[in-house]
Amino acid sequence: MDLKKGWQAKVDEEGRLILSPDLVSRYGLRPGMQILIDEKVNGLHLHQPLTHLAKVYIEPTNACNLECRTCIRNIWDEPIGRMNSKTFDRIIEGLESFSPKPTVFFGGFGEPLFHPGIVDMVARVKALDATVELITNGTLLTQEMSNRLIESGLDMLWVSLDGATPESYADVRLGAALPDVLSNLKRFRDLRMEAQLLKPEIGIVFVAMKRNIHDLPSLLQIGSRLDVARFLVTNVLPYTEELRKEILYSRALMDMIYQPPLLVPHVKLPKIDVDQIAWKSLYEALCSEGQSVSVGDSILGEESDLCPFIKSGATAISWEGNLSPCLPLMHTYFSFLDERRRASRRHVVGNIVERSLYDLWNTPEYIALRTRVQAFSFSHCVFCAGCELSWANEEDCRGNTFPTCGGCLWAQGVIQCP
Repeated sequence: MDLKKGWQAKVDEEGRLILSPDLVSRYGLRPGMQILIDEKVNGLHLHQPLTHLAKVYIEPTNACNLECRTCIRNIWDEPIGRMNSKTFDRIIEGLESFSPKPTVFFGGFGEPLFHPGIVDMVARVKALDATVELITNGTLLTQEMSNRLIESGLDMLWVSLDGATPESYADVRLGAALPDVLSNLKRFRDLRMEAQLLKPEIGIVFVAMKRNIHDLPSLLQIGSRLDVARFLVTNVLPYTEELRKEILYSRALMDMIYQPPLLVPHVKLPKIDVDQIAWKSLYEALCSEGQSVSVGDSILGEESDLCPFIKSGATAISWEGNLSPCLPLMHTYFSFLDERRRASRRHVVGNIVERSLYDLWNTPEYIALRTRVQAFSFSHCVFCAGCELSWANEEDCRGNTFPTCGGCLWAQGVIQCP
């Protein structure tokens, strides 16, 4: 079946929806499972079951060869380390227990290519017939590393690029030079083409701030020349007072409070040429007050009060082997919500060395947490500064206990991860 055209299903005489065997297998559906169904304007949206593990983020190391302005390491005091072979062996054992195999994404709060065994890690996961992705700052993408990654079977290489000129790039990525990174990326693309391979595909991640947003059009052009398949734009998570002044989403968050959907006319834009003729009017529409504007299916890219990690069936494993529900809960750190300094304490379900990935994923406590986050009945701490409970993810004014997600910018579509 062509995924672009959707899947075919049948309704039997008793009104039950009969799905194809391929679809049942793809999403790990089992008899008796409960599945959340949302009613949309044009139909129904079936969520994958909370028991289906679809993606695993693996942090090979939290060390890095750069000192980027946007990095969490500027404000934390956690030890720096890298995943050992025993921990990774346990991850491989755990992945073997799942069918179908989840996508594995190598990346966290460090530079994956800084781990000496990263290529072997990719190859071992790929040998399980899983889709494998990896994110890098591109500075360590030497010719040898590029060849080895291509030969390992990597499916997707994401590169973080936060500027389109040497000056703007170096202003964010301290210790790196844009010409060198682009040269590495071009060589990677050329080596893949010489091998007559379509993969690894290349993606670019851009962290948008006031200081670099003007570079976005030029960066899109650079990506086009490098045959980039995917481009992800995310906002910055302000760990410092300096970064707090760089955010581009203050009004977007306020619009969620003061423009309730039932009271505000909604404008949905069609596919349209964003050229010199249409740009000025589109800009005025996007900036105007009194209505909400969406591009695509949801306001400002992602829906509100929706955890992207729960939605995609994801989990995260730190370099120590600690399993957490998501990347934001993998470490302890401080960040800013507007002018408030907010503490986010890490949440660990268990350690992969002590208990298998399959067992940890299926613990009743973890399933209950995923159910609670899917319902998302948390206080709106992202918007509200009414009490001290909004200063941390420990508890909220609706009676929710740790971890609370009302202050999570990922759940509001502000921060995005590949």
